[in-house]
Formats: sequence, C-alpha cells, structure tokens
Amino acid sequence: MNKTILIATDYSLESLNILKKVMKEKDAKEDQNQYNILLVSGYDTGDSIRDLLFNTKSTIFNKLRPQEFCEAYTIIKNKYPHLINKIVCDIFTGSFQRTFNNYVKAENIEEAYYSPSIKSKGNGKFDLIPYIRKCKDLKSYEISVELKKHLPEKGRLAEIFVEV
Repeated sequence: MNKTILIATDYSLESLNILKKVMKEKDAKEDQNQYNILLVSGYDTGDSIRDLLFNTKSTIFNKLRPQEFCEAYTIIKNKYPHLINKIVCDIFTGSFQRTFNNYVKAENIEEAYYSPSIKSKGNGKFDLIPYIRKCKDLKSYEISVELKKHLPEKGRLAEIFVEV
C-alpha cells in the first residue's frame, strides 16, 4: 500500500538525517508499505509581479537546493528501495493554515516529520513546523537530529554516510 509522508526540510544535507531516521525505523519494523516522500520547504514568493510571473519551481529550486542534496536523497532512496516508491521535492508558498491544510488533503499526506533543529530561514524560506503542528488532519512526529559541528565532510555528499 502506498502512503505519503511529508518531511520538513531546508534543503541542507543535515535535514536529510530526518529522512534517514524515519526510513531506518520503518525498516527495523519491517514495514510493508511503500512511501511517497515529499521533501517540503516553505517559500515566500513575494508580492512582486515580476517574481510571480517569471519564477517557476525549477528556478526557485535552483536557488534553494544544492546538487549534493539531490544526490544524497538518491543514495537514501537506493538504500531503501523496498520502502520508498518516490521522493519529490516541493515548496509550500501559502501563508495561511487553511492553505496548508488544503495542501495536505490535495497531496494525501498521512504523516509529517520535522526537527526543530532544522530551521528554514533566509533566501525566502520560512519554517513549516507551526503549520504542521496545527494541522488536525496530519499525524506529526518530531525527530531529534543532532547537528554535529565538527564533521570534516560538513556540507559535502559524504556527510550523508554519517550514522544518525
């Protein structure tokens, strides 16, 4: 059976530790479901007519998401092919709780995972955690992710291989 889960991210390699922990737990429980995973960040599109007309999701992703992030989630997907059906990166551009609730219903999201240590700030990003916590149609789980300051491979693809 396919289920959809949302993982709040800021498109940093550290935020993929949430995905790693969730998949590790589901693998340990020998979960038989396949998961469609939405890696979602809040993004303020602004109110400039020019920005609204000429910015597409791909141009926004080119600004927000490094190439290492895409390579890293592909590695995680290949590690758990029996659990992961597909991984999709997305942005939430609304500014009201009702809009987020409609997004959850439209995407058939059943579970959401987030970490308070991953903060989506700067570059037009905003934090999705308040929206996730207030959504009544969504089972949300807080995942504790330890951000290590002294990794020699910090910010590079090798960081994904560090055990969480």
